[in-house]
Amino acid sequence: MAVGVGHLGLANMRSRSVADWIIGILALALGCGDRPSAAPPPNIVLILCDDLGYGDLGCYGAKDIRTPHLDRMASEGTRFTDFSVVAPLCTPSRAALMTGRYPGRLGLATGVLRPGATNGLAAAEMTLAEAVKPRGYATGCIGKWHLGFRPGMRPTDQGFDSYFGVLHNLDKFETAHFDAEGGMPILRGDAVVERPADPAKMTSLYTQEALAFIDANRERPFFLYVGHQMPHLPFDASPAFKGKSARGLYGDVVEELDWSTGQILDRLRGLGLEKRTLVLFTSDNGPERNTPGTAAPLRGTKHTVFEGGLRVPLIAWWPGRVPAGRACEEFITALDLLPTCAGLVGQPLPVGLALDGHDMGAVLLGAEGVRSPRETLYALYGLNQHRRESIRLGRWKLHLGAPPQLYDLAADPGEARDVAGQHPDLVRQLELRAAGVRLETRIPEAMP
Repeated sequence: MAVGVGHLGLANMRSRSVADWIIGILALALGCGDRPSAAPPPNIVLILCDDLGYGDLGCYGAKDIRTPHLDRMASEGTRFTDFSVVAPLCTPSRAALMTGRYPGRLGLATGVLRPGATNGLAAAEMTLAEAVKPRGYATGCIGKWHLGFRPGMRPTDQGFDSYFGVLHNLDKFETAHFDAEGGMPILRGDAVVERPADPAKMTSLYTQEALAFIDANRERPFFLYVGHQMPHLPFDASPAFKGKSARGLYGDVVEELDWSTGQILDRLRGLGLEKRTLVLFTSDNGPERNTPGTAAPLRGTKHTVFEGGLRVPLIAWWPGRVPAGRACEEFITALDLLPTCAGLVGQPLPVGLALDGHDMGAVLLGAEGVRSPRETLYALYGLNQHRRESIRLGRWKLHLGAPPQLYDLAADPGEARDVAGQHPDLVRQLELRAAGVRLETRIPEAMP
């Protein structure tokens, strides 16, 4: 699929003030032909929560969780209402976000990587960090990785200059692997700095590390990826936040994530970096079932391909560049982040790189009249009898199976009214599109 990079110039042109144009014209008229030095490329901070629901933030409708920092971030930036990941599960979702490629292309389409896994994100794959690094970026990864644990697959093998965090989940299925060694390790690079990892400490630890990274790299462009452990089970909050939310411990955890984001934004403001830093806040999938997390008003949770499993919050903040106070309804996905970031920093992508994402720079920056080039999204969860698939074409979404279910997301975002019987030709068209994506991205057919 082609990667669109042509919108960036239009977005930059529209974002320049009238004064900029007048100054340029006067300079030419007076014979002052020397061009001013190019502005440095923007810093990028990508904050990824784990299992945060679409309806868990105040700016997305939550009434019982206080998120003043994220609400302010949304009021100063843009809140996207139709942002989707490609899988309702950690590893395949993160693989797509990090590479701009469907996880089937990466051999990571189903399941999560447990600590004993020998597979993972291949060193040959281009990551977000590697996409911006040629432009002189300092690159840091803090938090959960979950994309491979063997040499060649870890963050510092994938374009990140530094790593601090827990490579895995903190649930019993993964912590048990480290019981004989003293518990789940927290790493700096490849060195163990603490064990066992305490869920209640993780958000605070990651926040401290994020602030230190920003301080250390404030004089050069940087890309910082913060992969929070929370609110994935077992979720927990530090003492300063426990017992404070109206939604119990889960709400406490989300309120601490809000605080963490506020700390990062405040540090950028304090260093005078806010006007040259893009901050993105999102989640890897919807909320875990049987927790207080919610995707309201959407149907479904993590482990489903309903919108509640795939559609997540996305807030973009870049004062003076990303429009303030905007709710953007354009359809974009996690696949689009890599080509968008590469476009924003002015880094051409390798010829022949098979990306499934589009450069959404013009959409992000609010260029007048620009629409998202994204039309389709294929999503997959599970194997064999547990397999769930969906394919989206604009407003239409088909859940594949026997029988297939078709929903009009424009009229029915909660996927409550199956209209497959009214649109048999559209059902067949979407089934063929799904088959095409499976073939192109190496997804096998379901087994009986």
